Amino acid sequence: MDQLELAALVCSRLCHDLVSPVGAISNGIEILAEENDPDMRAQTLAMLEDSAEIATAKLQFFRLAFGAGGGFGATLDLREAERTVRAFLGRGRTAIEWTSDLAEAPKDIVKTLLNLALVVGEGLVRGGTLAITIQKSAAEISLVIKADGKRFIVSDKMQSALAGELNPSDLEPKIIPAYIAYSISQTLSGKIDVPRINDTGITITASLPTI
Repeated sequence: MDQLELAALVCSRLCHDLVSPVGAISNGIEILAEENDPDMRAQTLAMLEDSAEIATAKLQFFRLAFGAGGGFGATLDLREAERTVRAFLGRGRTAIEWTSDLAEAPKDIVKTLLNLALVVGEGLVRGGTLAITIQKSAAEISLVIKADGKRFIVSDKMQSALAGELNPSDLEPKIIPAYIAYSISQTLSGKIDVPRINDTGITITASLPTI
């Protein structure tokens, strides 16, 4: 795929996710400028705070998951990755379980983790549990991302992207995280195992060499 087209799809994904909370902030400011009722102002301020938190959480997550990493070192702090996952994907009805043998990991592996977590977390359309396990052996890091909920949905295109079987002409903004995760795994000579998906969850395992 043309790199300019890929960049455009990533930008579209970012704009789609950020337009709602940023729009809510704009609307809230307009309401405050005209509203004198104390109760309405209090509700609006609460909405502004919530929308700002959502926008910040998404920006921090996307910075690590999609960013070029020019300002980062060779490794990324997994504690920061955990905070971003909890802030973005752990809101509302989804609980996050995080288990890691490591305090940091190569940045491409962290990017793979975050993009897989995004794919799996967004599939929990009615909430549930998103469990992430990071383990290191002598030559590789294993990522296990498991979803368990009342309803789990991932499109056929998303599954094809995770398996490296998606036609580039079918790539769309929502599929970008799966495409990025697969692409990085191939660059690292690793693999992503996507078993049969059921209606309530999935377990995705990525095995990524560290050398």
